[in-house]
Amino acid sequence: MDKAISTPLLTVLMPVFNAEKYIAASVESVLNQSYEDFEFLIIDDASTDQTVSIIKSYSDARIKLIEKRKNTGYTNSLNTGLKIAQGKYVGRMDSDDISLPNRFAKQISFLESNPEVIVCGTQHEIMGKNNAVSLPTKNAEIRLALLWGNCLVHSSVMIRKDALIQSSVYYDALKEPSEDYDLWVRLLPIGHLYNIPEVLVSYRIHYASVSRTRYEQQEEESIKVKLRLLGYLNVHLEPSEQQVLMKVFRKNFLLTVNEIQTFQNVKQKFCNSNNEGFFEKKVLKSTCWTWKKGC
Repeated sequence: MDKAISTPLLTVLMPVFNAEKYIAASVESVLNQSYEDFEFLIIDDASTDQTVSIIKSYSDARIKLIEKRKNTGYTNSLNTGLKIAQGKYVGRMDSDDISLPNRFAKQISFLESNPEVIVCGTQHEIMGKNNAVSLPTKNAEIRLALLWGNCLVHSSVMIRKDALIQSSVYYDALKEPSEDYDLWVRLLPIGHLYNIPEVLVSYRIHYASVSRTRYEQQEEESIKVKLRLLGYLNVHLEPSEQQVLMKVFRKNFLLTVNEIQTFQNVKQKFCNSNNEGFFEKKVLKSTCWTWKKGC
């Protein structure tokens, strides 16, 4: 039976392109949510396989399919969806992942009770591995962990749309495939980020994943995002300090004795510049400013 809605509290946003292999399972995981008051906005980026046919096989009034005539890219699809989304919240979903049945209900309940939070992600599991991936939960922990890498799973997040509109912040296509990481960092001065400490998304890793096909590009763009994050501290770095920091960001820890000392100086500069408390002092101190691989 169709579930028609007027003005939904939630817009589920799913960009798709040539996703015929996994799209059915992803779509069904959305339609079978315990929370039902949403519009399901699917942006097809001119797929050439059976993706669109599969989507059209579902008779559910919540589905709104936008078919782009020309392939313009993933980030363009995301921004198109954000601009036409009617919901108070925008829940992200990828065409190869699975949302567990209570995901939307739990995220909306949390966001309604915590107006300071503008992005709410969840813990996740990797399909086929039967183990949860632990991510930081609270805002202060996430803020600092973002120095090491992206620690919100894009297909798990729910975003408060007003925060994007009021700040005119959208995805930056130039940062793709780290467009989500860049968005979280640009939203940090606007509100809190949070990860629900429960697995609510199953994440699929396969050979066509961005993490495999565009790894080097993703790494370079993520470095630029880290520099943006550090820019909030207004720290002046000498050229030699910038060079060492870039080596660390590229996970090249084969530093000379002099470079190790330079890096210690860089960390001290950052710690000293935290006077306005951009990073929570207690959390900052507990990390001792040691960079790690990921978070």
